[in-house]
Order: sequence, then C-alpha cells, then structure tokens
Amino acid sequence: MSVRRISPAEARTLMDEDGYAYLDVRSIPEFEAGHPTGAYNVPLLHAGPGGMTPNPDFLAVVQRSFPTDAKLVLGCRGGVRSLNAAELLTASGYTGIVEQRAGYEGSQQGESGWVKQGLPTATEAEAARSYAELSATGEE
Repeated sequence: MSVRRISPAEARTLMDEDGYAYLDVRSIPEFEAGHPTGAYNVPLLHAGPGGMTPNPDFLAVVQRSFPTDAKLVLGCRGGVRSLNAAELLTASGYTGIVEQRAGYEGSQQGESGWVKQGLPTATEAEAARSYAELSATGEE
C-alpha cells in the first residue's frame, strides 16, 4: 500500500476540515525552531554531535500517543523523513496516514514547504504535544 502524498495547503485543509493532526517527525531542535501550529513532535531521527541517529522509540511513542485509526499528516523538513515514517507507520497497521511531501521548508525538487506557503507556524509546542511530553506518556 502506497502512502498518499499531499501539498502543504492540502495538509492544512485536512487539519482544518477533516480532523487530521500534524505529526512533525523532525528532530527536537528543528521542531523548536518552528513548526506548523498545533503540531505534535515525535522525531524519526535525533540530532546529535555525530549527526542524525535513529530514534529507537519512534514507533512505540507514536503507538502510545495515537490509535492506529488516527488521521495523521506526517511532515518533516523536506519530505524524506516523513515519507519514511509514513511507510513505517502504514506497515505497522496505521490506516489514516498521509504525508506532506514538501515538508516545513520545501522539497529538493523546489516545491515550497509549509513555512514558505505562509501557513501558520509556532515555536512553542501546545500542551502535551512536545516529544518530552509524548515520550513520557504511559511511563511511571
């Protein structure tokens, strides 16, 4: 099953009209520098001194945070990580996944991303939407 890829404007419409949540799979520093308003953050990769490394808890945190029938738009910086994450989640039984192909900043093919299309952004996570809060959910 292939993942449906959509534009930033289509993502915003799904969020506003169809109850989709935006799941930003960029690293914590990228998310904190700016993200779509209302986005959740679960990094597929963590930024570290040696570069990006896989987040071993990605799938577990998403599974604790969202049911498999959740309507989720996945986004990253330019569309590569979010497509990988979307494929992983779809293979893990998620049925409401779409991927925002141009990411936050824009694709390598030149398509404008979320921020360049003038869609609403924030630098602070809303309550219970930061990775620190989502990764702590269910822990004692």
